[in-house]
Amino acid sequence: MPRSTEDILAHADELARHFEEHKPDPEAIADARALRDIATAVWRLADRQRELADAVSVARAEGHSWAAIGAMLGTSGEAARQRYGKTASKRSDRERRRAARMRSKSAAPAAGERKRA
Repeated sequence: MPRSTEDILAHADELARHFEEHKPDPEAIADARALRDIATAVWRLADRQRELADAVSVARAEGHSWAAIGAMLGTSGEAARQRYGKTASKRSDRERRRAARMRSKSAAPAAGERKRA
């Protein structure tokens, strides 16, 4: 069953809340490190999924085709449009600008340039 980006992000947020609110019994669990690692992985996954959705939205706002976006995602343009199309079209201009600024800040320097400290 295909899931939309919004469904995946909502589920990731739900899992993160669940892990944040979980209070393991110290007597029942000697070390909760594994659970903390799971919670951390869920948070990171949710962040990366949001980052990807933002990047797709910016790419569409800049006029890139779904075929080109799909190629970068390792899928077809149609599959990319089905997965991210609704999310990309709902994002506000403010969110697109914010995502573009974040992307430009994290971009690697061009060949021959040094990254500024």
